[in-house]
Amino acid sequence: MKARVKWVENVCFMGESETGHAVVLDGAPEMGGRNLGMRPMEMLLIGMGGCTSFDVVTILKKSRQAISDCVAEIQAERADEVPKVFTKIHVHFVVKGRNLNPVQVERAVKLSAEKYCSASIMLGKTAEITHDFEIVEETDQVD
Repeated sequence: MKARVKWVENVCFMGESETGHAVVLDGAPEMGGRNLGMRPMEMLLIGMGGCTSFDVVTILKKSRQAISDCVAEIQAERADEVPKVFTKIHVHFVVKGRNLNPVQVERAVKLSAEKYCSASIMLGKTAEITHDFEIVEETDQVD
């Protein structure tokens, strides 16, 4: 895997992946930025959220669960001193579908956390990572 990060101006950078996607990274105004993009640490958190969500959705689909939506709400704490690594991360999954089996959802979350999500496992070297979930039953809407 390869990536390229190019300095644009001040504390603004353009990140490019080898798959051809780009993202703007920028700092807060008090750090010399113009708030044009995400902070690098926000990107790490979103990357972890995407990685674990991918796992949960994939595992539930393979388990033949009728999943229609999955949202990972993530809260994190960082160290006060440099390096300001993540020290605590909590992921709350809101999984929506029809007749979802709570045992299967719990299994999917656990498998992602302990076996499949490379980002979570890597960040878990410095942070205590916890997970929980809620299931929202999908209902037919009548207009």
